[in-house]
Amino acid sequence: MIRTGLIGFGLGGTAFHAPLIDAVDGLELAAVGTSRQEAVAAAYPSVPAMAADALIADPTIELVVVSTPNPTHFGLAQAALKAGKHVVVDKPLTPTAAEAETLIALANAQVRLLVPFHNRRWDSDFLAVKALVESGRLGEILLFEGHWDRFRPELSQAWKEADGAGQLLDLGPHMLDQALVLFGMPEAVQGDVVGQRGNSPVDDYFTITLFYGARRVVLASSRMIAAARPRFALHGRGGSFVKYGLDPQEAAMRAGGSVRDPGHGVEDPAQHGVLTLPDGRQERIASERGDYRRFYAEVAAAIRYGAPAPVAATDALAGLRLIELARQSAAEGRRISIG
Repeated sequence: MIRTGLIGFGLGGTAFHAPLIDAVDGLELAAVGTSRQEAVAAAYPSVPAMAADALIADPTIELVVVSTPNPTHFGLAQAALKAGKHVVVDKPLTPTAAEAETLIALANAQVRLLVPFHNRRWDSDFLAVKALVESGRLGEILLFEGHWDRFRPELSQAWKEADGAGQLLDLGPHMLDQALVLFGMPEAVQGDVVGQRGNSPVDDYFTITLFYGARRVVLASSRMIAAARPRFALHGRGGSFVKYGLDPQEAAMRAGGSVRDPGHGVEDPAQHGVLTLPDGRQERIASERGDYRRFYAEVAAAIRYGAPAPVAATDALAGLRLIELARQSAAEGRRISIG
């Protein structure tokens, strides 16, 4: 068993990492770095809660998972790597590309895994989109649109409303990672990033356009949209595919559902996307079953058997560079070429 220490027991720790670690063969949730001792005891009675530095110093722990506010990711991951641990870090890997580069160099020097938690590669809807793109049924993709919106007009005291956070660093890493998986690095980027809620200390709206020759990839997100836009819309020379609704795993896990439930990750057929062919014929495309456990199963295989990591740290670095270029583009009002 790979003894695993989880740092952070907020939403990410309780709804995502702890249940997934607990459900994957080969991993053992051995400790939680948090001050919320009662919450840990209620959920996992046999798992001790302790300070993060004590968890990192524990010689029996092989894998450290960081699920804490963005500004703390770099320091905790750096300390864990220096202690000889393999490390998983929730998105964003770090708030800046420079910090990510430093961690990647350290992981390489330590011969340890540094794995970004880009779990959205295992969303049911994205798996369907990826399979459709790879099938070639749409022909050359000319326009890809990804939307991920929320309606949260009121500012909160949560750390996500503070420095080092915002909508672009919250959802941008996932959306950009999915685009990079499908199409690779673009030739250029143009960004529009702004705070639309009055007195918002962080951005709460963004649109990023990635340029690939004649293809355009448009990723957009807002905290001020109540009506659903398509989660994915793909338009190619061979037809269009439009998909509404979000993968069901997060909602189920936040509601206390078990990842071991037989129906976990299975999308309601009413939300399956529609393929429209040039002659007007339409076809429902079933979404695959989403399963975030696959991320941690591949982490375990990488540690024990030297298999490839489920997500390369350099993939997260590429996304962070695009985020920084999108911010620069928004500030300067121009498209920026990528060298």
